[in-house]
Amino acid sequence: MDFMKIAIVKLSALGDIVHAMIVLQFIKKYNEEILIDWIVEESYQDLLEFHPDINKVQLINVRQAKKKKSLFLLISELINVRKFGPYDIVIDLQGLIKSALITRLIPSKKTIGFDKDSTREGLAALFYSDRFNIGYDKNIIERNIRLIEASLGFSISEKEIQSKDPFLFTEKKLFEIKLSKNKKNILLIPGASSQSKCYPISSFAEFTNLYDANFFVIWGNENEKMMADQLKVLSPSVNICKKLSIGSLISLISSMDLVVGPDTGPTHMAWSLNIPSITLFGLTPGYRNTCETKINKIIESDSVVNPNKIDKNDNSILNIKAIDLADMALKLMS
Repeated sequence: MDFMKIAIVKLSALGDIVHAMIVLQFIKKYNEEILIDWIVEESYQDLLEFHPDINKVQLINVRQAKKKKSLFLLISELINVRKFGPYDIVIDLQGLIKSALITRLIPSKKTIGFDKDSTREGLAALFYSDRFNIGYDKNIIERNIRLIEASLGFSISEKEIQSKDPFLFTEKKLFEIKLSKNKKNILLIPGASSQSKCYPISSFAEFTNLYDANFFVIWGNENEKMMADQLKVLSPSVNICKKLSIGSLISLISSMDLVVGPDTGPTHMAWSLNIPSITLFGLTPGYRNTCETKINKIIESDSVVNPNKIDKNDNSILNIKAIDLADMALKLMS
């Protein structure tokens, strides 16, 4: 039997990959005989490696080449993608020039991506054989799903999205942490890709005093470790986790009753795992960057956000009150 073989290109970053991975279950629901490979930056391999709907995770290291400013490494990586496939269809869910170029270089019958009016880097559209239009200001999860629909010829309802199955998998077992049997276990995420995205440590501390729970805090780099330590000083009962791999992070989030954090990968992982969450938005648009459900809620600042031109000096997340966060946590947990 001849199987349709497709590749999805979504190279980075953590939250963006999570938002794209929801499409896997719907592709298989539409046609379980489709073979799906995923092209991703090597540092995110563990996010995809154990997903049962993925045939093969194809790795690329463009980020490393860029970091080392090595043209030789970059060319080597681009040559390497010629070894992937061949595929019937390659779908670029990233929409950047680099991902579009990689999409084009992979041997395939058809390449599909967003058109020039649907992405910040409109030149990316030049690399596709087929292009799809959906506003850049539309919800990112909706954009991913609509592109898959257009590529494979099926439709996904809002009801299906809201009732999705959890879709992160790992073989990593949870390291030893003391989960409470009497109180809710709540994970706090202080870090994000930019300081303007981060919720104030003082407000997190105030939240821990307003809501009686067993709190954990995670960190991914030295700056975030300093933030975690600052929170521990202000709220001594908070438990600081050790630095986690992606697999261990999946296990930890799966064990929580609630996850609270800014617009960043680990917060979105809670949504993907059907774990209750509260995502805090300031300079980025909540309506675009996550999917609200009965258990996954958002709190936005009063800032007016233009998704086409993010103001990195927008510190309006500082204005979100801890009492509002505590009230929402109370409603979710009850």
